[in-house]
Amino acid sequence: MKPTQLSLSMRLRDDATFANFYPGANAVTVGYVEHACEAEDQWMDSVLYLWGPPGVGRSHLLQAACLRVEERGGRALYLPLGELSQYGPQLLDNVEFCDLVCLDDIQAVMGQAHWEEALFHAFNRLRDSGRQLLIAADAAPRKLSVKLPDLQSRLSLALVFQLHELSDDDKLRALQLRASRRGLRLSDDVGRFLLARSVRSMTVLFDTLEQLDHASLQAQRKLTIPFLKEALGW
Repeated sequence: MKPTQLSLSMRLRDDATFANFYPGANAVTVGYVEHACEAEDQWMDSVLYLWGPPGVGRSHLLQAACLRVEERGGRALYLPLGELSQYGPQLLDNVEFCDLVCLDDIQAVMGQAHWEEALFHAFNRLRDSGRQLLIAADAAPRKLSVKLPDLQSRLSLALVFQLHELSDDDKLRALQLRASRRGLRLSDDVGRFLLARSVRSMTVLFDTLEQLDHASLQAQRKLTIPFLKEALGW
């Protein structure tokens, strides 16, 4: 599927799909997010809140949800607030006309009165319109620096899920899944070598895998330990 044009030229990653996400200990959370994308179903709670440290897949899941909704013919909006906060809360105007709204890195605008007021009213409009809202942040709702009591009250009503970091074995499986979808074979030995020599962040690991994909294609070579050493300068 082609990337979707978003506000302010933001794009969804076309590889940010549910099929491309290895859940590990987060299978229940992923199931809830997928269910939120079903057009014929409505949630008892219209707000789903995901939190966890960087690299656990928060942005991936929000974008996957948007892609799924759009595949079903619906309208979805993905707003990474950490990147877009400078454009002001008018970004939230008319969000209630979307079937799904995903607000990423909401912690980036907490403590700012104009943003908190706009978020509170946007939440109300989405609820009154029967729309689905997915939120992601680096901390649980009660840990956010929210100043507006009404907004804190709305966040406290969300269905909250913590995303957990993958174990080393799960990181290997996640790399193998991503590699297979790129048409690459990543053996256990090569994958473990990559894990042992690289930063353990999944973001870094996936970026490294993308680098290896390009290098492998250019050199017409398979992913082996000698090739990794050569391609990555190890």
